[in-house]
Amino acid sequence: MNVLLSAMLSHADASQVPGLARFFKTGPGQYGYGDKFLGIKVPVTRAVVKECWKSVGFPELEECITSEYHEVRLAALLALVEVFKHAKKDPTLRQQCVDFYLSHTACINNWDLVDLSCYPLLGEWLLHASDRSLLYNLARNGRTLWEQRIGMVSTMTFVRHGQLEDTFAIADILLNHPHDLIHKAVGWLLREAGKKEKAALEAYLRGRYQTMPRTMLRYAIEKFPENERQFYLAK
Repeated sequence: MNVLLSAMLSHADASQVPGLARFFKTGPGQYGYGDKFLGIKVPVTRAVVKECWKSVGFPELEECITSEYHEVRLAALLALVEVFKHAKKDPTLRQQCVDFYLSHTACINNWDLVDLSCYPLLGEWLLHASDRSLLYNLARNGRTLWEQRIGMVSTMTFVRHGQLEDTFAIADILLNHPHDLIHKAVGWLLREAGKKEKAALEAYLRGRYQTMPRTMLRYAIEKFPENERQFYLAK
């Protein structure tokens, strides 16, 4: 029996479905079109994963990650992150987690699924790696905007360790991307980099801020003093 799937299904709440469907833009022409929900909020999903992750293997994760239900896919990703996190002394298992993740990016098809899974897994995996080209390839050649977002958001782990170069370099790859979900992701990571080293963000913005998408700029400078924010926005 797949305990993770069973536990998730037991928490379904039909009254929450319409609100979640609106929030994640599932209408015709929207980025989440066609996705289905059980009506389970993230704290509940996290609690289920905390109870169940030790009891699931890759076959159970496969069943959950390919589910038609958004929350079950999220549960699979959060459980995968837990398996990865607790396998510090087992590089083979960690590699299996990364391979599983990368082979199922078609199922990671909304911003929350990306943002709650990519940097605790791919970011951690690459933190001490000399070759981080995987993230550059995702950002540059990703088949979907979600793969491209994975390339950007995974650098959060690097930023938290004071390593900012990849964030700025991948931001450059996505600087002229047409979708606002990428603009928000890039701006968010630039903001986080600026919280670590404001001068580095200012140097990055110089020569770019006048042409970058306005949403991206707003996110990037959100923590600046108001007079500085207005300087950038006025230009």
